[in-house]
Amino acid sequence: MRRFVSLCVCALLAVFSAAGVAKIYYSKQEAMVLAFGEGASVEMRPLFLTEDQRKTIERLGHVRLESALYTFYVGRRDGEIVGYAAIETHTVRTKPETLLIVLTPDGRLRDVVVLAFHEPPEYQPPEPWFRQLLEKDVDTLRVGVVEGVSGATLSVRGTLESVRKVLSIYRVALAGERPVTVAAGGE
Repeated sequence: MRRFVSLCVCALLAVFSAAGVAKIYYSKQEAMVLAFGEGASVEMRPLFLTEDQRKTIERLGHVRLESALYTFYVGRRDGEIVGYAAIETHTVRTKPETLLIVLTPDGRLRDVVVLAFHEPPEYQPPEPWFRQLLEKDVDTLRVGVVEGVSGATLSVRGTLESVRKVLSIYRVALAGERPVTVAAGGE
């Protein structure tokens, strides 16, 4: 009986300690304010990628797409596009990390924000690490070119892959697209 109680206590401690690791920093609504600023209008822009687009994106970004459906968010202020954002979730080691990846109106990387991180905190790259990614081209976003973080190699790899994916999808599916303006109350 004593052994059974000890096992139960250990199991409960494991559950509670694992639950204490998960950290959600921002909600989706807060993420959109971070991406585009207070008061910007945000439009969800689903993309249905063709097979040719998928192959091009995978080749350009050195990534594998799990789906042909992808969602971008378009931020506007006074009818002008102020940027694009994507929310990317990937598994670090065994648990997820969710990133907000923000692009300028012309598709350059403007910001990467951790929205949620469910691995132990020591596996998360420090905030200054993300700044070195800004304004870089998709070809230079790989380990060896970008400075790594000791103890966070899997997080770094996952982040770089997510950023390359978003930049590649933007370049193939959104770049050069003319925004469609719809008059209020009309079609």
